[in-house]
This record gives sequence, structure tokens and C-alpha cells, in this order.
Amino acid sequence: MSLIRRNDLVPSWSNLFDNFLNNNWNDWTNRHYSNTNTTLPSVNIKETEENFEVEVAAPGMEKEDFKVEVNNGYLTISSEKKSETKTEDPKGKYTKQEFCYESFSRSFTLPGSADTEKIGAKYEKGILTISIPKKEEAKPKPVRQISIE
Repeated sequence: MSLIRRNDLVPSWSNLFDNFLNNNWNDWTNRHYSNTNTTLPSVNIKETEENFEVEVAAPGMEKEDFKVEVNNGYLTISSEKKSETKTEDPKGKYTKQEFCYESFSRSFTLPGSADTEKIGAKYEKGILTISIPKKEEAKPKPVRQISIE
């Protein structure tokens, strides 16, 4: 994603051409889509001295909709949600019926310094946060002075 330049003299034409010319037309990959052609949620990953933290933006979901697994050094976050909307006439025949299936799955390689036995997750205000503590030997040690004899 890039910032859009704005030209106050001709704002609509300027943005239209800028967006068209700045688009990467050679990128035909599906990196923002899951196997079901639904968009993948955005993810933030940060590292502190104590742990790694993965934040997944997934508004409108419930914590029961997620499945978080650790297997062979991979962290996999997935979700599957189904919903139905039906409108019927008085005679019981469908006049409109819509099904919605949303799913995604994202996998991340865990570093060797991750303590996979102590991983925790919480879901608040549309953000799934997964905390991955570091092993004690991977945490930075304080500076220690060595006495000279």
C-alpha cells in the first residue's frame, strides 16, 4: 500500500491517474486472498525482549470462530464462519436465499527461540492477539562486569 499524492488543482483526475500508474500490474499472485478467494486478515508481528506478539485484524468474529495450532515449528491461525439469510413468501417457497462461507488460514514459521508450550491467545475488539514467549536462554542477559585478577 502506498500513500496517494494529492493535487489540489485537479484532485479527481490526478488521483485517478496516480492510482492507475502506481498499481503493480505485473503482480498476478493471490497473496491477499485465501484458497476460497476471500481476503486474508491483516497481521502485525512484533518482537520484544520477552516475547513475540502476533495481532490479527478480524472484526465481526467471535473467539469461537478461530483455531490456533502449533505443529512442527509452525503457528497456524484459521477460521471458518458460515451464515445464512433466508426470505420466504407466505406459501413457503424461497424468494431469496443467500449463503455466506468465510474462511482463512495463515501459517507462520516459529523461530527456535519461541517457547511453544507457553503460547497464549485472546480476542478483544476485533483483534486476535497471540503471545509467544521466548525461551529463557534466548532472552538478552544483562551486562555483567568481569573482575580482572
